[in-house]
Amino acid sequence: MAHNAEKAMTALARFRRAQLEEGKVKERRPFLASECNELPKAEKWRRQIIGEISKKVAQIQNAGLGEFRIWDLNDEINKLLREKGHWEYRIKELGSPDYARIGSKMLDHEGKEVPGNRGYKYFGAAKDLRGVRELFEKEPLPPSQKTRAELMKDIDAEYYGYRDEDDGILEPLEQEHEKKVIAEAVEKWKMQREARFARGEEEEEENIYAVHEEESDEEGVKDREGEYGQ
Repeated sequence: MAHNAEKAMTALARFRRAQLEEGKVKERRPFLASECNELPKAEKWRRQIIGEISKKVAQIQNAGLGEFRIWDLNDEINKLLREKGHWEYRIKELGSPDYARIGSKMLDHEGKEVPGNRGYKYFGAAKDLRGVRELFEKEPLPPSQKTRAELMKDIDAEYYGYRDEDDGILEPLEQEHEKKVIAEAVEKWKMQREARFARGEEEEEENIYAVHEEESDEEGVKDREGEYGQ
């Protein structure tokens, strides 16, 4: 009788809970953070994701789950971390503080990245899986540094630009530019000459090769003085 009464009370409790939740549809988290336009809901989904990450991080500490389950949990945690980043970016767009900068980094610090492979983290027992432990034990290779002699080998005529015309591209461009500059200079000279003609200032052009009489006399005197001196 006591057992039947207990079952009846349980059924009654379920019925009342169903009545309370009647008409209330459990809202699901949007697949894309960009689909959410309400800041309170965006922060709600971020908190929900953080709760899921914390739960899975606690589960993955158990090495007895088996290799396949640990891999699945580790992948799920990394996926949730990326999703959390999307929601934090969306929250920032909606006018809230930047959680990516001021938020807690506790969950991120639980994971460990393989040197040289940023982005994917290993949590809990995943860090001790076969093949993963060896990755953490390997020391990253130091950056290669060239000696001064090796650097000097790369310095040649091409380094200083002496072979820029060997490709046959630069020289035609320079010739075209030179023609353009000369044409512009000639056109400018013609316009200035026409302007002088219009003002009645026409003058004979100076012959730069002509020898002036005064200069020739002075040169002759200097020549004669030089001969007498000798």
